[in-house]
Amino acid sequence: MTALSFDLEARLDGELGRTGVIHTPHGDIRTPAFIPVATKATVKTLTPEQVRSTGAQAILSNAYHLYLQPGEDIVDEAGGVAAFENWHGPTYTDSGGFQVMSLGVGFRKVLAMDVAQLTETDIRAAKKERMALVDEDGVDFRSVIDGSKHWFTPEKSMQIQHGLGADIMFAFDELTTLIDTREYQEQSVARTHRWARRCLVEHQRLSEARAGKPEQSLWGVVQGAQYEDLRRRAARGLVELSQEAEAEGRRGFGGFGIGGALEKQNLGTIVRWVNEELPEGKPRHLLGISEPDDLFTAVANGADTFDCVAPTRLGRRGGVYTLDGRLNLKGARFKRDFSGVDEEFGGYVSENYSRAYIHHLLKAKEYLAGTLCTLHNVEFMVRLVDRMWQAIVDGDFFEFRDEFLGRYYAAKR
Repeated sequence: MTALSFDLEARLDGELGRTGVIHTPHGDIRTPAFIPVATKATVKTLTPEQVRSTGAQAILSNAYHLYLQPGEDIVDEAGGVAAFENWHGPTYTDSGGFQVMSLGVGFRKVLAMDVAQLTETDIRAAKKERMALVDEDGVDFRSVIDGSKHWFTPEKSMQIQHGLGADIMFAFDELTTLIDTREYQEQSVARTHRWARRCLVEHQRLSEARAGKPEQSLWGVVQGAQYEDLRRRAARGLVELSQEAEAEGRRGFGGFGIGGALEKQNLGTIVRWVNEELPEGKPRHLLGISEPDDLFTAVANGADTFDCVAPTRLGRRGGVYTLDGRLNLKGARFKRDFSGVDEEFGGYVSENYSRAYIHHLLKAKEYLAGTLCTLHNVEFMVRLVDRMWQAIVDGDFFEFRDEFLGRYYAAKR
């Protein structure tokens, strides 16, 4: 019955941070680890072989998008999402809850956002007529592809994700915004808890019905916005659901996701609240972050894996990470800059292509520009989190953090 196990290894002195190994049917994930996003069964602009060359250990695809196109039945027939996209390693799928709500509401909900930067446009968008409507059963929404009507329930999300066949999948949850009221946040946490119970039941049924398929691990998702009591209550509730299922001989949660929009300055505090309630022996995934300072904060407070579209989205627009902060290679100053993207960092792109060449590709609107920038960015993030792993093992995590962030953000001061 075991789909996944987790071994704890080194611990970060005085903090919740740790290293470990997640064992899945398709390979191991050494944590902490950055998980690139392959939204539609592809990391945009990269082949699976290129993704693997960055050191990435696993990838995450999206249930919402693959349900709409090509359909989970086709992915299932292909042998699951890993076989479908020729990825030889562990895979995650998210539940579709984020996309159903964020695309349906039209509000830019990202983890670690700054409330002070919300615009009137953001707030109006959150209050406008929605393409996604929530009730106790699930979410009624319209496709972003053709406007057709669809219905997601906890059971439907489980059915889609079982069809996609990822090693790790997430329970269907309701994503709220930072402008939702306290009363609504309370209602949403309670509803997400009830949906999580339904996910466990359906996960058990489908696992038994699909006994010939590789085992999949279902992870609960902790919501609760900025409120300590709601975050702790949500985490404890999911742990209790899991323990109840396991006591009855059913599958519990193999790990836990930490979701929901929250203020950037409170990220570490909220992650700590949640992880103080979650069992040490199960892994935790923080959904949707990739800024270096956020990653350091999350690792120190006990998060094990992370995903975010930012490195790929930024790369397609000409943005690249360097040890001295972000650069946009579209800038005129790079027209005759024949140095590598970041020669000190190194990597395939920096060692083989100049800033001037990538600047030319961007100006000429050549697709290769997106490939090279994305390849560099994914490798940068993967290696950064790998270096955090090494720093925990070596006992110099905080020294490494201060040195890295002091240099990376120096230009902003």
